[in-house]
Amino acid sequence: MLKLLHGDCLEVMKQLDNDSIDLTVTSPPYDNLRTYNGFTFDFESIAKELYRITKPGGVIVWIVGDGHDKKGSETLTSFKHALYFKEIGFNIHDTMIYQKNSYPFPPSNRYYQQFEYMFVISKGKPKTTNIQTQKTIWKKDSDEISTTRNSDGTTSSMKYAKGKDERKMDNVWLMNTGFMRTTKDKIAYKHPAIFPDELAKRHILSWSNEGDIVLDCFMGSGTTGKIAKQLKRNFIGIEISEEYMNIATERINA
Repeated sequence: MLKLLHGDCLEVMKQLDNDSIDLTVTSPPYDNLRTYNGFTFDFESIAKELYRITKPGGVIVWIVGDGHDKKGSETLTSFKHALYFKEIGFNIHDTMIYQKNSYPFPPSNRYYQQFEYMFVISKGKPKTTNIQTQKTIWKKDSDEISTTRNSDGTTSSMKYAKGKDERKMDNVWLMNTGFMRTTKDKIAYKHPAIFPDELAKRHILSWSNEGDIVLDCFMGSGTTGKIAKQLKRNFIGIEISEEYMNIATERINA
C-alpha cells in the first residue's frame, strides 16, 4: 500500500481508522525556522489525532529543534512537544540526538547549533524494537571485570558477552548532511528542510517490520516514504503544500 495524500494533515488523519498506524516518522515545521510556503499547524490537535490512530505499541519518531524568541532565549518548543505527548497518554521511550556534521555559521554569541532532538514516543510499550548495531571499536577479551555503579553507591559486575564485533548503537546519531550527502536525490534540495535518508532508514528498521504501516503526516520532500517503500513497508504520506507534494511524489515513485 502506498498512499500520498494532498491536504491538511489534521483533516486527512481524521479519515484514518483508530489504532491503524504502526510507526510515524516525521519532522514538523517548528519555531518558524523555515517559512514552509507560509503553512502553519495546530500541534496539540495533531498530537491527539496521532494518539488516536497509533496502534497500541506503535511508535512516533518526532524530529524537532528549537529556535530563539525575541529575547534571545531558546524557545524549548521541542520539550513542550514532548511533555504534551506525555500528557495525552504517550510514553517518551527515548530522547535521541540527530547530530549533523555540516551546519551554518553560528551567531557571534553562541556555539555552533549542531543537533536536533529525535523523540521516540510510544503508545504503551513498543511492540517492535529491532535495535540497530554498530561496530565495536574496543573489545575486551581479558578476564578483567567491568563494574557499574548502583543507586546506593556500591558497585556490581556488569554481565555481558566479551569479544563481540558489534554492539547496540548509541542514541546519538552523527549524520552526513549537506548537498548530495543528506540524500543523492537532487530534487529533494528544492525543499527547505530535509533529513537524511539514513536517519529514516534506521528508525524504520528499528520500530517496524515488513508489511507494517508507516506514516509521515508532514511528508515534505518524501524521505520517509522513499525509505519505507525500499524497506517493504506500507506508507501513508500527507502534505499540504502542492509544491512539496510534487517533490515527494517524484522521489517516492522514482
